[in-house]
Amino acid sequence: MNELMQYDENARPATRAEAADPPALWRQVRANIVAIVSVFVALGGLTYNTWRNERTEANRSTRIAAFEVLKTLGELQLVVDYAYYRKDRARGDATIGWTRVQCIKDLATILPSPGPEDAERLLQTWRTSVETLETDPQGAAKISDAIYATRQDLVAIIQHLR
Repeated sequence: MNELMQYDENARPATRAEAADPPALWRQVRANIVAIVSVFVALGGLTYNTWRNERTEANRSTRIAAFEVLKTLGELQLVVDYAYYRKDRARGDATIGWTRVQCIKDLATILPSPGPEDAERLLQTWRTSVETLETDPQGAAKISDAIYATRQDLVAIIQHLR
């Protein structure tokens, strides 16, 4: 019984000053608040920088593809004009046109909508109108209209890049 009755210094009631003392975790947070805020700022900056770099690369890829498609659309329009207006079989060769249309379709896969849809529409228009391109004014007009519509949409895509 003697052991149970002994006085334990650690079991004494807390004084008012000890009761108002914040817990150890809170004291550590207050002592290291600058370091904690710095970690959050660094993580936020790293996250934003990573997102910005990815967005910039996507915009760069889209911009390059759109300009290449615009350039190829101009070349395709030349093929159409030489074939229909000048009746120049060397410069208005349908084979050259096919390679331009396929290049446009391939590059358009990188572009956001409506780029791929326009390229598919241009391919279908070319496919249905190329055989009579030299003689049919409506065929040449359909292809030229599809080229123009694709060009307009590409310019809008480039303008909306951020």
